[in-house]
Amino acid sequence: MLVPLIVACAMLMENMDATVITTSLPAIAHELGYSPVILKLALTAYVAGLGIFIPASGWMADRFGARRVFSAAIVVFMAGSLGCALSQSLAGFVLARFVQGIGGAMMVPVGRIVIFRTIPKSELIRAIGYLTIPALLGPVIGPPIGGFITTYFDWRWIFLINVPISAVGLWLSSRYLQHWRDDHCPPLDWPGFLLSGIGSAMAMLGLALVGSGLLPAAWIWLLCLLGAVLLYAYWRHAANTDQPLLDLNLLRLPTLRASVLGGSFFRLGLGATPFLLPLSLQVGMGHSAFVAGLVTCASAIGAITMKTIAAPLLQRFGYRRVMLVNACLCGLVLAGYGLFGPTTPLWLMMAVVLFGGLFPSLQFTCLNTIIYADITDQDISKVTSLASVVQQLSLGLGVTIAGLAVEASRRLQGHTGLHSDDFWPAFALIGLFSILSVLPTRQLPAQAGQTLTAQPEQA
Repeated sequence: MLVPLIVACAMLMENMDATVITTSLPAIAHELGYSPVILKLALTAYVAGLGIFIPASGWMADRFGARRVFSAAIVVFMAGSLGCALSQSLAGFVLARFVQGIGGAMMVPVGRIVIFRTIPKSELIRAIGYLTIPALLGPVIGPPIGGFITTYFDWRWIFLINVPISAVGLWLSSRYLQHWRDDHCPPLDWPGFLLSGIGSAMAMLGLALVGSGLLPAAWIWLLCLLGAVLLYAYWRHAANTDQPLLDLNLLRLPTLRASVLGGSFFRLGLGATPFLLPLSLQVGMGHSAFVAGLVTCASAIGAITMKTIAAPLLQRFGYRRVMLVNACLCGLVLAGYGLFGPTTPLWLMMAVVLFGGLFPSLQFTCLNTIIYADITDQDISKVTSLASVVQQLSLGLGVTIAGLAVEASRRLQGHTGLHSDDFWPAFALIGLFSILSVLPTRQLPAQAGQTLTAQPEQA
């Protein structure tokens, strides 16, 4: 299980780096001489790098080799981190964040490809447990760590600590990862790359800019609309191309469709939680950033605990039943966060959030494994690229919808500032999204995912 650990460490670094900057923006902005609002350009630049290069990551892994591309992604990410730490101007910092986004776009999907090409299907559930933790921990512990480093050290260390971690990752990947490549890889679908890459980047940027004040609202929604139009154009293009970059025909597989479409609804809710919960605790209830971080981090304990029991649960009850019940439980817990108020005891909030961390961890394990239950080795790269694009769009859309719901609630209640009771409609909405993820899951046959839960044969 060394390979999953190597990939998981790289993914944790990428996931943390994507969120650790949020609490450090005021200090960075002050040193560079700009408003913190303007520094959100650094966040959107990272998103742009992801949007452009994620669609091509699978093809690059097939063409040049998964180990080579994964190692190159670490190098690019390390270079971007070093550039951020050494930046002396806004333009340099934003450019370095874009480079980091390129590295992240290749590192996460290609890391998954490495996993699914080296681990037998019967061991995927255990392997994915290692990959689930970075996805859950990164957004949770990133902001508190960023605040701690910025407060007691210097914000540049946020990026400098990535350099030795990347160096260790490079050594481990060159030593332990297999060099797998497709000798019959077709040429790159350049029209598809441009349509999907630019469309994804514009959609993600538009979603990231909603409510930022960096552009007029009309321009932001126009950006989202243009991104959606380009993605629709890609859909039409893919239907008439023999070797599309993102093969949408794969969605005909029930297991893949349940993972991608059901996972989209689920991630709408989970993507909003790391944004919504700390905001409600600090702005709505008046708790400090440290207390908000403690409460939010409690979910990580539940996530780690679930890793040890996910495989037995799936072997006992099967994918379909576990995903249906677990999505509903997760939705109820997310909606329950909206019941927190200024008088709610801290211990009770931490206990609920800790318990709530169990269900997202289990659902992510299900979604990230069943997607590969019925596909061939030749389609692993295509599936990973397609799933990664949809996941990023869903996570971004979840934050946007949650923010709009909070703002709409505030206006309807006539509040000039945010109050604790402005947040419950947003929590109820993201809980509903989680429950709605059962609709594609209901179409799964009862035996779905049996190749993943079967016990490996003894030698």
